[in-house]
Amino acid sequence: MKKHSTKSLRHSFAEPDVPEGPLGDLLQEDTLNLNASRRSFLKVFGFSVASAAVLAACKKPVRKAIPYAVQPPEIIPRKPLFYASTYFDGHDYCSILVKTIDGRPIKIEGNSLSEFNGEATTARIQASILGLYDDARPKYPGINGKQAEWAAVDGEIIKQLADLNNSGGQIVLLTSTINSPSTIRLINEFGASLRNFRWIQYDPVSYSAVKEANNLTFGKAVFPDYNFRNTDLVVSVNCDFIGTWGVPVHFIPGYVNRRKPDTGNNKMLYHIQYESGLTLTGSNADKRIKIRPSEEKTLLADLYNKIAGKTGGQTFNIPSFREDLTSLADMLIAAKGRSIVISGTNSTEIQIIVNAINTLLGSYERCIDLVNPVNIAAGDDRQTESLINDLYEGKISGLIMHNVNPAYDFPDPVKFTEALGKLQFSANLSASLNETSGKSIYECPVNHFLESWNDAEIKPGQLSLAQPCISPLFNTRSFQDSLLKWSGKNVSWHDYLTSVWEKEYLPVSGYPDFRAFWNKSLSTGIYNYKTESEASPSMNSEALIKAMADHSDDAAKGYEIVLSESIALGAGMNSNNPWLMELPDPVTRHCWENVALISPSDAAGLGIVNGQVINIDSISLPALIQPGQAEGTISIALGYGHDNTGQVASGIGVNVFPFAGFRNGNRLYGFRTDKIAVTPEIKTIALVQLHNSQEGRPLARQTTLKRYRQDPVSGNEHHVEFETMHKSLYPDTPFDGFHWAIAIDLNACIGCNTCVIACQVENNSPTVGKAEVIRNRIMHWIKVHRYYSDDLNEPRVIFQPVFCQHCDDAPCENVCPVSATNHNNEGLNQMAYNRCVGTKYCMNNCPYRVRRFNWFRYTNNKAFDYNTASDLGKMVLNPDVTVRERGVVEKCSFCVQRIQAKKLEAKLEGRTLKDMEIKTACMQACPAGAIIFGDLNDPESRVSQLFKDPRRYGLLEELHTLPSVGFLTKVWNDEGEKA
Repeated sequence: MKKHSTKSLRHSFAEPDVPEGPLGDLLQEDTLNLNASRRSFLKVFGFSVASAAVLAACKKPVRKAIPYAVQPPEIIPRKPLFYASTYFDGHDYCSILVKTIDGRPIKIEGNSLSEFNGEATTARIQASILGLYDDARPKYPGINGKQAEWAAVDGEIIKQLADLNNSGGQIVLLTSTINSPSTIRLINEFGASLRNFRWIQYDPVSYSAVKEANNLTFGKAVFPDYNFRNTDLVVSVNCDFIGTWGVPVHFIPGYVNRRKPDTGNNKMLYHIQYESGLTLTGSNADKRIKIRPSEEKTLLADLYNKIAGKTGGQTFNIPSFREDLTSLADMLIAAKGRSIVISGTNSTEIQIIVNAINTLLGSYERCIDLVNPVNIAAGDDRQTESLINDLYEGKISGLIMHNVNPAYDFPDPVKFTEALGKLQFSANLSASLNETSGKSIYECPVNHFLESWNDAEIKPGQLSLAQPCISPLFNTRSFQDSLLKWSGKNVSWHDYLTSVWEKEYLPVSGYPDFRAFWNKSLSTGIYNYKTESEASPSMNSEALIKAMADHSDDAAKGYEIVLSESIALGAGMNSNNPWLMELPDPVTRHCWENVALISPSDAAGLGIVNGQVINIDSISLPALIQPGQAEGTISIALGYGHDNTGQVASGIGVNVFPFAGFRNGNRLYGFRTDKIAVTPEIKTIALVQLHNSQEGRPLARQTTLKRYRQDPVSGNEHHVEFETMHKSLYPDTPFDGFHWAIAIDLNACIGCNTCVIACQVENNSPTVGKAEVIRNRIMHWIKVHRYYSDDLNEPRVIFQPVFCQHCDDAPCENVCPVSATNHNNEGLNQMAYNRCVGTKYCMNNCPYRVRRFNWFRYTNNKAFDYNTASDLGKMVLNPDVTVRERGVVEKCSFCVQRIQAKKLEAKLEGRTLKDMEIKTACMQACPAGAIIFGDLNDPESRVSQLFKDPRRYGLLEELHTLPSVGFLTKVWNDEGEKA
């Protein structure tokens, strides 16, 4: 036999490339040593029971567990417990269930009992569990940068507050939005004890204009609820309402519910989007029109005039939009009472015009609810601007901050920091490390929300409770406990909370006993009570007259820069979360930094290629050519550019919050510039998808509503063709028990990537860092492909989640030399990690490219120390799923651990499994309900019904792999095209 060289071994088993520098030195310690003979190689990788036992004995240290002296009756080791709680970080809200195992919270799901969000969650909510185990969290109180005891901190703060109160100095409490009725009551009591007190709520991404416009036009300073379930037509202007604006976790289910072609007598919702940058919402629109931000007011004012002229409303002498809006006005009038016009721009004038349009359309009866608004975004831009001016002028003596980071996201953070340092008294109460940390006299770290008691009222009459799911990991305490202590009240926050509920809600609950009422509310996580119904208020036309009066020449000059939230990081509060930092943007498909998104035509005119660094005023960022970007505009994401948030986020990207200044009392998220300088420097952007087109292949299939109603097979003709051609040498595989499968409705999938994070949390998938993402080594088991149509200036976008297809004729199975990949009798394509030797033959033979190879040991590795390297970080790991060692192939398992758990539960209870009882992590988290898991052998199961749908097809079904994942053709609503 010919002797194999070391070189051939390296080629066959693909020794990982190691980058140069310190990272390479660290990674080199973790790579395989392949400088050995063939005999040595076989000694290590041979099928020897003895050697396997020796290796196992060397690598498995003995760990001792201490049993309970008295075991709590509700705790069974390794059996999960679920606690109902609430997530609200000042911006995002969700009623949740927290899964804990042995006292460790490890997973978050939506609370199905909640009327507001049900089981829906978002990527940020899913990833928030990791923040609990962030080793960068503040761990102890401090005074002037030195560690201190709580007693010393409290003593000094109580004295400082008393001195300021006696002298009449103004004390300001600056917080994020708070919708906890008990906390609001406590703050008001705290403020009442001080002579000169002001409470200001602040949102780094402000919706203040919406509330101010509603106050001027209707006398109600509220953020309304948008009922998309009652809507036939949506016209959205620069509003990413299913991505980042408002409460997407609440909006998405209603929106998707009306976007299905089989809606019975109801019309399928028609969606028109006007926007500058291509957003997630714009990607899902039936019709999308590019505009510059400076054109928005003219567009909406002209649309109002067209509608008013046809409905007898007051018209104004104003300029017309560059395109005729008559047909759009006709469509809105035809859908009167079932249409919405919505804008995401933080301009009071624009929001007043929007209110006037919706009033003419009768939208406030069924579609827009001002009577039962959503309690978010309590920040007031005018108060914030006043606070900044007062700080600079020395009018404030003391400042208490809770859950805010003004040293990062205020318009002028440098001046704020200077003013903060001159205050007589300052205290910072934060659950996470940020730029404001360490700049106050007193640091009073607060608990993570999973360590805290709280309540929330997201809508009038819809209450939810938060309860601690774990004891505080550090020497922290709740914000409310600090206020109680500084108020001189000798009561805990828990007792205060229960006393408020006993006084306010027990009398209307119908329960005779408070303990029963409290326990019921705590176990379900929610409590709803009836509120008095009111008629929708009438509009004050004077506000509209003033808004229409100012029509000075607003012609665009130079480039207009749009500053907006990203799906992953939002305003940047959770930027030290590696799961979110590595989550690809649904549209751009990049991660690990913010970039300057520029249109293809502008890029060609300036000679810009992807990754080329451009200077926009003082902002220096790599450019990314974005199809669908409006010409003359550049979009940049907020939330990056931190310098004191932890090892994940520090030094990543650029902070553009300082460029979001004030204009006419509103914070404006954008600016204009002529200063675009193209540099010769080119950076590599971490893109997870390098192809934008389907290359003529019927991968994500689509059709129009008109064609679908004529023939339900429309768009899916290839499936009919392939079904007639199927011939196979494989014998049919019998599935006598279960045959698990997933159906994905492309009409419901909005591309939000929530499933990606949910899968990562559930299955212990690691993050790999920007360098490894660039080398195509990202470890996500789910990838949501985004495809553009051929016209890159006016692209139509379609999303398609792809993961292991669990093929019944799987091409990966018969090529594995060690039978690491195999098929079980329930239709699952399995991976035996202990057998895998890393040949990657299965990856090469998989036509779907859904298998991942973990090149490195991501845990216990200094090169990936942000990735559960510490014992604290490992607490988030799911013990039901193996943490894979380096050198093996891994992929989606259909959450087999969940399947086995439910099968065992049904067996112990002596019953059969129910349809929809087993939910994969991606299915349970999906806010759109696009993913359905179930048993194909059950003809009545929902997945079986979907597999019989004429829209259902398999990905690359011409290969006869017989995938157990079925997709339903995307149906675009073309009914509005006639108008």
